[in-house]
Amino acid sequence: MTSKPLRVALFSGNYNYVRDGANQALNRLVGYLLRQGVDVRVYAPVVKQPAFEATGTLIGVPSIAIPGRGEYRITTGLSNEVRRDLEAFDPDVVHISSPDPAAHRAVSWAKERNLPVVSSIHTRFETYLTYYNLSLFVPLLMAILRRLYKRCDVLLAPVESTATVLREQGMGDHIELWSRGVDRNQFNPDRRNMAWRRQHGIEDNEIAVTFLGRLVLEKGLDVFVDVMKRLQKMDVKFRPLIIGDGPAREWFEEHLPEGVFVGFKEGDELGEALACGDVFFNPSVTETFGNVTQEALSCGLPVVAASTTGASNLVEHGVSGMLVEPGDIDAYAQALAIYIQTPELCREHGQAGVAFTQNRDWDSINNAVLQTYEKLVSGRLQKVKAA
Repeated sequence: MTSKPLRVALFSGNYNYVRDGANQALNRLVGYLLRQGVDVRVYAPVVKQPAFEATGTLIGVPSIAIPGRGEYRITTGLSNEVRRDLEAFDPDVVHISSPDPAAHRAVSWAKERNLPVVSSIHTRFETYLTYYNLSLFVPLLMAILRRLYKRCDVLLAPVESTATVLREQGMGDHIELWSRGVDRNQFNPDRRNMAWRRQHGIEDNEIAVTFLGRLVLEKGLDVFVDVMKRLQKMDVKFRPLIIGDGPAREWFEEHLPEGVFVGFKEGDELGEALACGDVFFNPSVTETFGNVTQEALSCGLPVVAASTTGASNLVEHGVSGMLVEPGDIDAYAQALAIYIQTPELCREHGQAGVAFTQNRDWDSINNAVLQTYEKLVSGRLQKVKAA
């Protein structure tokens, strides 16, 4: 290593203009790196009114709104201004976090200068196409992703199940883990507030089946609705509690009229709303990790989730929740019904979830990324000296 601070150029497709689990993890990472004396520069699309203030120095990258999903933007590449900024910054390592055009150009830029490249995997983008009747294009997308990721020196997967999928897809062999932490001051069972529940029309003897996330179809909203309708036919007493907002909210409310929709929450209000649920239901198959699943566990909610990447490494089946084959409406309903009808099991599995999250602090988890950077930069310097 040199005596100069480590310099990292981080490329993100959405660093702060719409709030989601991926960009909150990136902002936490940048905050940690800055506290360790690392010099970080973030390159991402910018908007006039972002969802939250960016951590660190943010440089705008050219982008356009995605047709039909105008709240999201896609980069169009690297402008001359961005390239000049990159040259002046002179990074030691380039980190990409979204497989967009800017990321492709950033990898090429780094390879031309023999700089190491790290890619963190936050979303299984190939699963999105199914929700928009575009499955025909999955092979093309997979080929594009494979070309990008195989040019990277290290892929950072959040859990081993995601790493396994990446290897099976031929995305690369050099895969390391960058997990996710949880803020236990924000997410804990003590946030539970019966007055809050009553205020929102949830009776004390009702089990609140909770959903937390951005309200978009790819989060499995259709499956959630179908499972709630199946539960109604089983004649069990429950109430859907929906935390979050998004473009599919109107659709969700129309198909789930009995639901309690509390909208977007953050900070202590989010922790309170989540802790006021009783069981967490996450049918999504698009996550590589599932931050909301871990947050629910930390609040003491047993989790019923799809047995897929992310959840399978967070939820211990039969201990802190139940894992169900993706899309199996009957099995989801049966699992939820067990918790609704057996409060003592609900509490027991909730306590197991709290225990699981006890030592998952952000700093120790983010240190793994810093170590990856340092290892790559050190290896590059050794090669330069040997030459």
